Amino acid sequence: MSHPLSPDFTKMSNDELQEKLSKLQSQLMFASRSGNGELVHQMQLVLNDLNIEIETRNQKILADLEKKSPGFGNKINITK
Repeated sequence: MSHPLSPDFTKMSNDELQEKLSKLQSQLMFASRSGNGELVHQMQLVLNDLNIEIETRNQKILADLEKKSPGFGNKINITK
């Protein structure tokens, strides 16, 4: 479920996303300690949107690596 007031995370840089993630997580901890369940729920929705954007970017990076190195995909080298 997406929060309707989430900013457009696709326009942010990776550094901005990480900074926003860190700030939101600390605010979420404060809100949960204060006992405000509704605020915690709303913040979790925004945090979920943020994590989805980060995961989407990570999947794109992985797909690009797999295209550049065909053997990169599903193999783990355990011969060492």
